Amino acid sequence: MTLVGTLLCFAVLFAQEPTPPKKPAPPRRPARVSVDKLATTPQVVTIIHRLNGLKMFRLLLRSEEPVQSIAALDSAFSLMNDVHTNVIAGLAMDDGETIAAWLPEAEVEFAPNEPDISVIGPDGKRLDAKYIGLDAATGLSILKLTDKNALPPSPIKDQRVSAGENVVVFGPEPVTKARALVGGNLYVRMGAIQGRIKDVLTAPSGEVAKFKIASPRFSRVNVGGVAVNDAGEMIGIVDGLEGSDATILPAALIKRAAQRVLEQQASVPRPWLGVKGEAVSALKLEQILNHGWEMKRAADLAGKHRGIMLTSIVPGSPAARAALRAGDVILKVDDKEIENADDFTWWLDQAGPSSFVEFTVARPDRPSEEPLNVKLSGRLDPAFSFDLRNRDITTNGFSLIDQGVETIALKPPVASQLGTTAGLLVVYVEPQTPAFEAGLQPGDVIQSIDGKPVSDFKLATPRASFKFDIVRNKQKLVVTVPTKKK
Repeated sequence: MTLVGTLLCFAVLFAQEPTPPKKPAPPRRPARVSVDKLATTPQVVTIIHRLNGLKMFRLLLRSEEPVQSIAALDSAFSLMNDVHTNVIAGLAMDDGETIAAWLPEAEVEFAPNEPDISVIGPDGKRLDAKYIGLDAATGLSILKLTDKNALPPSPIKDQRVSAGENVVVFGPEPVTKARALVGGNLYVRMGAIQGRIKDVLTAPSGEVAKFKIASPRFSRVNVGGVAVNDAGEMIGIVDGLEGSDATILPAALIKRAAQRVLEQQASVPRPWLGVKGEAVSALKLEQILNHGWEMKRAADLAGKHRGIMLTSIVPGSPAARAALRAGDVILKVDDKEIENADDFTWWLDQAGPSSFVEFTVARPDRPSEEPLNVKLSGRLDPAFSFDLRNRDITTNGFSLIDQGVETIALKPPVASQLGTTAGLLVVYVEPQTPAFEAGLQPGDVIQSIDGKPVSDFKLATPRASFKFDIVRNKQKLVVTVPTKKK
């Protein structure tokens, strides 16, 4: 497949300038952004985020349709140089230093290395920023500008929103005949799409949970855009698209997300219970009976139209440890009535990861409701959580994933293009693992393990270490990696 030009987020506005063979790439200068149509609100900034070839491969491994091998590459492709640039709208928070933005690949690409990222202010000035972490409950990434007072503080208020109001969604768009120049200069401008508030979803707490903006011009590239009302006040960030309707995360939730990440100075997982369920109001009487409820109690439960019936429990999850079972109905969370799945998700998110919640539970084999205390755990949103074991290439009794090593297979033509022979290209090595300590690096190509080609290697008996024959920068090396203890 051809990798250059792959679209992962917003608009691709950067193309790798072909580099003559055996000549170093020219030094990169700061990106420049034209300011002819920047938003009038000082809260809207532009984020330039570059990814090199290795990071792109890692994203492909974790995509919905994962790529396990690379058969062809664009002639301009380079593992270590930029092959893709995301241009994203960002929101400057009240302090003028904190930036909230929608960066879907954050946890994949950023950890453990600092990202190649810049923030462009409304005046076109380039500002250095540090990635702090992801708030999994909202999907927002939080950045911190290196220089204090780089942007003027601009209070973010919880603006009321009503159906029928006119709004503008700001987001980067390419300038006519946009092009990337040698040295990495990037020319973009802030575009604006007019829309109208369509639906407002109220949370069980009474505040706005989300709202929708309708416009026939919306497309996937508008996800992450900043929504502003007629008065120039920020009212939210686009976090999804349903047809021609953009769903908006309101200001109050954005501020909470920033606060959570800044308090931890790290990514904050989403609270996790480990259940699947359906609202009782959406179930037929027969479905309730099939979960072990007798007729009279099932009819009474169905008639009240409240609660979430659990249909399955994840083994080892907080729900399993609390002895929740399929057929149980959660009626309340911390004494707050639950009518539907949105209510249930909302109150769990407000509780936060690693917190205790009290459920009021009705059970098919118990005559009365009972309280149940559960300690939630945390996990990143499914969009950022991946099970790579089913995608592991070396599966003959030995898993590189178990050793903290993520790889992608190179077909002979691609390997030759990169100056090696066919093998497994290392795209990531988990820090603090034996492989990392032994010196295995992203960019290495594993050609054999204990003297056998990777495709033929089988783990017959447990071993204290493995010998990896690798190619690094066109040189053959041997790296001995102690076995990672489980």
